[in-house]
Amino acid sequence: MVDTIRGIYERYGFEPLETPAVEYVEVLGKFLPESQTPEGGVFAWRDEDKDWIALRYDLTAPLSRVVAEHKDSLPMPFRRYQVGPVWRLEKPGPGRFREFQQFDIDTVGSASMAADAEVCCALADSLEALGIARGQYLVKVNNRKVLNGVLERMGLGDAAAAAAPGTPTGAAGGAAPADFPRLPAEPGKRPDAAAFLQLANYHRANPAAQRMAVLRAIDKLDRLGLDGVRDMLGDGRLDPSGAFNYGAGLRPDQWEGVFGFLRAGAADRGAVVARLRELVATSKVGIEGVDELAEMDRLLSAAGYANDRVVFDPSVVRGLEYYTGPVFEAALTFEIVDEDGAKRQFGSVAGGGRYDTLVERFTGQLVPATGVSIGVDRLLAALKAVGRGASQRSGPVVVVTMDKDRWVEYQQMTAELRAAGIRAEMFLGKGGLGAQLKYADKRNSPLAVIAGGNEFAKNEVSIKDLRLGKQLSDKITDRDEWRKAQPAQVTVARAALIDEVRKRLATA
Repeated sequence: MVDTIRGIYERYGFEPLETPAVEYVEVLGKFLPESQTPEGGVFAWRDEDKDWIALRYDLTAPLSRVVAEHKDSLPMPFRRYQVGPVWRLEKPGPGRFREFQQFDIDTVGSASMAADAEVCCALADSLEALGIARGQYLVKVNNRKVLNGVLERMGLGDAAAAAAPGTPTGAAGGAAPADFPRLPAEPGKRPDAAAFLQLANYHRANPAAQRMAVLRAIDKLDRLGLDGVRDMLGDGRLDPSGAFNYGAGLRPDQWEGVFGFLRAGAADRGAVVARLRELVATSKVGIEGVDELAEMDRLLSAAGYANDRVVFDPSVVRGLEYYTGPVFEAALTFEIVDEDGAKRQFGSVAGGGRYDTLVERFTGQLVPATGVSIGVDRLLAALKAVGRGASQRSGPVVVVTMDKDRWVEYQQMTAELRAAGIRAEMFLGKGGLGAQLKYADKRNSPLAVIAGGNEFAKNEVSIKDLRLGKQLSDKITDRDEWRKAQPAQVTVARAALIDEVRKRLATA
């Protein structure tokens, strides 16, 4: 799967870049309290100089540091891909792990919407190359500037403040702000009125935090539905565990403004652009976002990526605060049965967007950038769900060691196979022929090379086709039939070992 995606990304001209797993916390953009316990979703600790360092929580922030450090020697725009593990200090759950794999592409140094459109095209091509057909996925696109324009019209603070790098995120996602004097509710109960008054006062003093709370509430639409999002836009909601998650504190009339934005989706990208232009009206930042979507539509259409592959969806906002323009999400639209036995769409396997302010944190100069990240673990689960994950990589050819006094000869056979470019290993454990063939089956080996006293006396080797043998054994019920099925094993001259193995592998 990874090799297939890598092939698509290299076809688009992206180059590999590895970044460290460990960074200083300020590089990652997280803010830690003056205590021994970090917060903000990262695994962090103090080094010998008492500086906070942490495991990366994504591949984007470390890239920004690398670009800032080496931008004078990098070709700009700089186009990279990277696959690797990231870590998040979050509660694990079904399909959610504290360590997981991401596969990113990024273009740094270009403000053109062509870079954002290209990300969508590469994402669609990758999914199709993996066997996910059109109609089973959609690449969904929105623009943070458009939503900022809608919120600006609702009187929710200054658009620039919400996009400023390093802005505290407030109560979004359930955690109360660090400086919010939280009055915890009893499990299964809502907090009292005093707690909501404190939250309202906090939002009045921190409009950017309230805006981010709105964004993250919308980002939960797929999981919570409209009713759940309505709760999170308002005072908050009790989750199934009994914990209370604080909301964005909007008034009911403001909810409707957000829902009007969410309902602007349509099957045709042009229709969405027209409706969004009405919603943002005179908002400068909103109009800029709509114009960017219109440009992306023009570029996507020119490249042949129609509405059956890439759509504009106002409900896509992405939860990270550093996005400044277009945001993307790849969603799989086929149904699966979840752990509760209910049918639902598989959902998102990739996400990203434009982040024009991350590199600026290091250089003081605006360096535009855009990219997307594939969740490798989730995509692998999706491929299994559509029957594309059942195949297993073929194992090595196993040289069976029948006679322990013949280790040198077995080693020579193995070395010859490897020199011919064939994956091979000599069995190094204990056990007879049956045990060794069982081992080869567990390794998913295509062939086993067998040589005992008779073969060595005649200068021959036997080659057992394990895959063909399994296919035959699945169909055979009679011992006589089994004896007739010996084409699964052939004996050839020792000198013909390499040619016979190659022939068998080519027809397997």
